[in-house]
This record gives sequence, C-alpha cells and structure tokens, in this order.
Amino acid sequence: MTELPPPNAPTVDVPIGPPPTSLQITDVKTGTGPAVAATDKVTVNYLGVSCSTGAIFDESYTRGQPATFGLNQVIPGWTEGLQGMQAGGIRQLVIPPEKGYGSSGQGIKIAPDETLIFVVELKSITAA
Repeated sequence: MTELPPPNAPTVDVPIGPPPTSLQITDVKTGTGPAVAATDKVTVNYLGVSCSTGAIFDESYTRGQPATFGLNQVIPGWTEGLQGMQAGGIRQLVIPPEKGYGSSGQGIKIAPDETLIFVVELKSITAA
C-alpha cells in the first residue's frame, strides 16, 4: 500500500469519528459540459483511501494515464456517486461498505466492511 499520495494527486479529506453509513458526495471542483449518466463510459484519475487507516489502496496517477471504464461496471458507490458530475470536475466520495466491497473486502488491500474514500478527477465522458 502506498502511504504518501503521488505529487500530482488531489488531497483526500478523511472524516474524523465513526464512518458515515450512507454515500457522501462532495464536489471539490465543479466541471463543465454534459453530466455523467449511469451507463456512460468515463475517463478518470482517482485516489482511493481506507477510511479506517488512511492508507492509499489504489490510485491511477503513477500509471501514466487515466483509467477508462463503464460507470455500470464499477462498485455501486462509484456508479451512484459520479452521476451528474461534469468533465473537469473533482469529487470526493465516502462509500460505505454496502456500496463498496461489502463483507468480502477486496484481497489484502481492502478489509471486509471497509468504508472507502475516493477523490475522482473526471477527464472525459463518452455517452452510452
């Protein structure tokens, strides 16, 4: 797990206290243009942090290019949390386990029942 964020990554605000039980969406920067729909394909840079430890478990910044995927092919917290976002925007998502990886977790990087925090920079949208 990476402990320090890549130099070009946005700051992640880890909530203090008990993790939220519902999806929390915060626009850090508002984008422009059409809004993302649930079936669109998006190109993003992102940073994922464990709420309980503050440790980075995944990020796209050091890969040299953003990630592209269908919004209907990711965890429910991303599908719900990125809808309505516009290209150029930056959004922080605090995702409870039920909308993330649940009681199974994800390998050794994401513990079971972990609340996830993602900061997502939306580069572009391709309508479905």
